[in-house]
This record gives sequence, structure tokens and C-alpha cells, in this order.
Amino acid sequence: MTEKWLDQIQWDEKGLIPAIAQDHVSGKVLMVAWMNKESLSLTIAEQRAVYWSRSRARLWRKGEESGHIQKLHELRLDCDSDVLLLSVQQVGGVACHTGRESCFYSVFKDGQWQVDAAVIKAPESIYNK
Repeated sequence: MTEKWLDQIQWDEKGLIPAIAQDHVSGKVLMVAWMNKESLSLTIAEQRAVYWSRSRARLWRKGEESGHIQKLHELRLDCDSDVLLLSVQQVGGVACHTGRESCFYSVFKDGQWQVDAAVIKAPESIYNK
């Protein structure tokens, strides 16, 4: 039986909703991912971010390989009920698979994209490939 609160969400045609992860202290946007009903329910139950990986077509517990989990502090739904905002504690300070704090490390300046954030941890040292 589906929880009533899940039915209040406007899921897209694939049963997904975009989820923005934001650092609960600094307010910095760390990343954007996708959730389905199962991943959102697990996020609530486990108090850590669990996403739906569209590329792998499976659940993805943030940090399952890297150890850089996202502990949930607060969950919000926008006014149209079609975007989630997760306020999280980013364990290890790295949210991006590139080894940076945030996935939003490119800024548009002088007519081009420029990287404005250093790599905190080399990706090859994070992931076992």
C-alpha cells in the first residue's frame, strides 16, 4: 500500500522526480539526482540519500562506493510538488564523482565555461574500478 504523502508528489511519466541535494550548513547546492517512490521511501527510512540511477536503472545509495554518504537533515517539496530539496550533511565533503565538493563547479565567464573549484580527492582514489 502506497503512503499518502508519496501520492501527493507529481511524479513524471517515468515515475521520477528531480532531487536537489544542498549542504545543510552552507546552503551550497551539491548535486541534482532523481528519485522514485522506492528511493524516496528508503531515504526517509534510512535517513540518508538514496537515489534512482537512470544510467544504471537501479537504486543508488549515495556513497555506496565512495563512502561519501549524504545524511538527511530535512526534506522539502516545492510548490508544484515536482521537485525535492534535500538538506544534507555531505560526509567526507565530496558530493561529485569528479572529487569536488559540488557537481556545480563550472561557471560561465567571459563567454566560456571555467572550472572554479579544486578537486578535493582524486576520483581514482575514491572509486574501485
